[in-house]
Amino acid sequence: MSIAGDTVTASPTDLLTAVQGALDAHDPDVLVCSTSEIIPTLHEMATDAGVDDFSLSRWPDVDYQQLASRSTYSSYGRVGHSPARYNVPGRAIIDESNTFFYAETNLDGVLDLVSRSKKPVQELAWASIGNVLTAIQICEAHDRGVLVPWNSWRHEFFKPMGTLHDADRGGFIFAPEVGLHENVHELDFSSLYPNIICTRNVSPDVIRCDCHSDRDDVPGLGYSICDDRGYLVDVLQPIIDARDEIKAAIRREEERDDPDEDRLAELEGRSGALKWILVACFGYQGFSNAKFGRIECHEAINAYAREILLTAKQQLEAGGWRVVHGIVDSIWVTSDPDVDDENREDLETLATAITEEVEIRLEHEGHYDWVAFVPQRESDAGALTKFFGKVAGDDGFKIRGIEARQRSTPPLIKDVQRDCLDRLDATRSPDAVLDCLQNAIKRLHAGTVPVEQLVKRNRVSKPLEGYTQNTQNVAALKRAREQDLAVHPGQDIEYVVVDDEKNSRERVALAHEEIESYDASYYETQLVRAIESVLAPLGWDRREIRRELAETQIPKLTAFANATRS
Repeated sequence: MSIAGDTVTASPTDLLTAVQGALDAHDPDVLVCSTSEIIPTLHEMATDAGVDDFSLSRWPDVDYQQLASRSTYSSYGRVGHSPARYNVPGRAIIDESNTFFYAETNLDGVLDLVSRSKKPVQELAWASIGNVLTAIQICEAHDRGVLVPWNSWRHEFFKPMGTLHDADRGGFIFAPEVGLHENVHELDFSSLYPNIICTRNVSPDVIRCDCHSDRDDVPGLGYSICDDRGYLVDVLQPIIDARDEIKAAIRREEERDDPDEDRLAELEGRSGALKWILVACFGYQGFSNAKFGRIECHEAINAYAREILLTAKQQLEAGGWRVVHGIVDSIWVTSDPDVDDENREDLETLATAITEEVEIRLEHEGHYDWVAFVPQRESDAGALTKFFGKVAGDDGFKIRGIEARQRSTPPLIKDVQRDCLDRLDATRSPDAVLDCLQNAIKRLHAGTVPVEQLVKRNRVSKPLEGYTQNTQNVAALKRAREQDLAVHPGQDIEYVVVDDEKNSRERVALAHEEIESYDASYYETQLVRAIESVLAPLGWDRREIRRELAETQIPKLTAFANATRS
């Protein structure tokens, strides 16, 4: 067990003494636990060990309370697990296995949102983004003296079929040009959707108002927007302004000769927390159970976003730049080869002009020596969210969508894929990438790869009885049940594939077990698939990679045979 940063391995009595000593020494207001189950476990341990004076609580007669049992839920097709929740009187609990904001930011981010939403620390830590956004909206309603509806009650306005067809669309996407592009710049509209709400006054109380029904304010939809300031603007504008101030403070701190790392961590946490609220504010307008939502706001925001991205594209192309990809609020450009350098407008100047026209800041997000857009599996069309690029003037890469970013990918495959990106950057040669792959495959079949590098982590979507196919997850769940380990839907299970040809529980071994062997052929297939993501922008697929690997192996086998005869 780790207590206040120190690892303690001892008997139950000594462990309890160490925990109680840390509590007495620090008297913390907030207890951060890796899992809230540690709370009843410690008290049960104290009961079994006969330690009567142990308590995490500040109340003399109440050690802890259970607030909710564990549960499984489904959100947008994804199964999640919510652990049991506990309360320790006098202290707030942050359960690291059941918190979004603390996991994505830090305690400073949580406290910033506590001040804005008026929710208790413990409740905010386990709350969803929408829950916190609603709390902030309720605060604004109270300040305005407006009653808060118990449930959402705003019905959808009547609209003609043609308008419904035009409105039921998302943001614009310019399909990526598959391939490797040199000298690419990424431009990004700052908090596009929240700023659309604030600059265009999009709010449920003013959209399609009766007093301006003859106006066509929303492009392509004909919706009117009242001149009265909407309440949603008053909710979001302070958050936008606060985040801009925090980001400016971060830049100032980073420019100092000796930046204060603690101060930077605080600012980054607060900025990240506000970012998530701004990210959710748009989608929540289309959520059927949102207390202050309205689908017409969702449609109007998308309509404005489409117009803004088209405006940016047109101005960038007119200025001598070629758009290679664009998605909702981001756009990637490179120099148009048909335009001479002296006739090409400065990118920063163009971004400023676009900012002034659309009233939302277009920022230079990044400059890349090169960016590769990956095609879809079994298709030549570009995958919308799969790309990787070498950051200019930096040793790092920006990676999205490929195996190195996927949570289920074993460490070995992530490491090899990143090594291959380094090789590609240094040489631009598929041969160098294949050499890296070949070396990894050799290590696999030689049995020299540590099993810790081969652990897969997958989320369980249903109880064991709910599966109809004998998947790897099923084999892992059977092994877990055999060992009396409870794995609930929505939780992760970690395992190593030891024989993928089997359908029984012997197909895998759980990560904590003693593992003597692994299925090298299975992991080779996964490696080839990962390297296909790297080489696909250059026109390679798995068949070509396999053929090239086979051709490099044949001469070596022939040489071995000749040496044996001689």
